[in-house]
Amino acid sequence: MKILVADDHPLIREAFRHLLTELEGGVVVLEAGDCDGACRLIEQHPDLDLVLLDLRLPGAGGLVTLEKLRNNHPALPVVVVSALEDAGTVRAALARGAMGFIPKSSSNDVMVSALRLVLSGGRYLPPEILSGDGTASPSSMDEVRLTDRQREVLTFMMQGKSNKHICRELGLAEATVKIHVTAILRALKVTSRAQAIVAVNRLGLMPEL
Repeated sequence: MKILVADDHPLIREAFRHLLTELEGGVVVLEAGDCDGACRLIEQHPDLDLVLLDLRLPGAGGLVTLEKLRNNHPALPVVVVSALEDAGTVRAALARGAMGFIPKSSSNDVMVSALRLVLSGGRYLPPEILSGDGTASPSSMDEVRLTDRQREVLTFMMQGKSNKHICRELGLAEATVKIHVTAILRALKVTSRAQAIVAVNRLGLMPEL
């Protein structure tokens, strides 16, 4: 199986690379950081089984690229994986031919199940978004209540630093850093570092030391 992950953030692509191994052993994962790169890889690899497309991909934009792929490669299933989770965006992606729309805030289990559904010929729709239900994610900085120390830890998390690196930089015990990371994930209403990066980017919250 061969899958293309088109996302401009290296840590998000890495997270998907690990996640996709749950679909099938030996899956080949290709990566693109912009729209032009994604289109080139699709032309170079006609045996692709699936494309995961971020709507905020630099270049022409995710929706334009999606429409282009549907016209040029109608048999290639494309799943939008996006931090934009409003119903209008979901419907716009589906109208342009996406075979699924997975919010980046989804759990790994939900993502794997959704991708399996699409690969089997189905279409995945996020009912909690289309219905307006579900747990609301923070919509502003005011809703993300972090201490000054947690902001420092979040800064290093955004840089892809490990807990051990953060320990050395801030002079903290690793157990203390783990507590701060857990509190940060809870405040952002996410369950992983990759999802935290997505949430921070969506909120426009770029902490600085």
